[in-house]
Amino acid sequence: MLSACGGGRGGRPELPPASYVASREQPGEEYVIGPLDQLNIFVWRNNELSAKVQVRPDGRITTPLVSDMPAVGKTPAMLALDMKQALSQYIKDPIVSVIVENFSGTYSQQVRVVGATEKPASIPYRANMTLLDAMIAVGGLNQYAAGNKARLIRHDRATGKQREFALQISNLLKKGDSRANVRLEPGDVIIIPESMF
Repeated sequence: MLSACGGGRGGRPELPPASYVASREQPGEEYVIGPLDQLNIFVWRNNELSAKVQVRPDGRITTPLVSDMPAVGKTPAMLALDMKQALSQYIKDPIVSVIVENFSGTYSQQVRVVGATEKPASIPYRANMTLLDAMIAVGGLNQYAAGNKARLIRHDRATGKQREFALQISNLLKKGDSRANVRLEPGDVIIIPESMF
């Protein structure tokens, strides 16, 4: 899965190319709530207990009757079950839904692009995301970028280690080389150095 195709520049392996449009759209990993996400908590037939809240930087939320409920690291379904349990002290068999309205996600669910781009950023990962999608989101390379010396840092969950892969961003953006477009995964970090001259 993470195996390399040949030897890349500087001894770094290269990732296999991704298609520009996924041949089959499929869901990504289940979304995990992160700090600063906007949540809509709906309690059926109890509008006074429903609320729109933002997850605090400490990872907790407060709603009517429930204060300091941990939210970060949970899926919306997990948080809904926790809210149901907390509210069951006050009402019989509450039905709770949690809807994420504005996504930030945890760092492990973001793609971070740093270095010589127009707008370095952390981008919420979405299913079937590619390098081209990330570069569009950050406005492309800046005039000093050494795009073909960029690298991707990926955490290998199976081994628990980080791996580095060579990227050819200049070839992708300036020459339209579709082989340089690779599939991204949640938690990827793209580092784009500046050229020496």
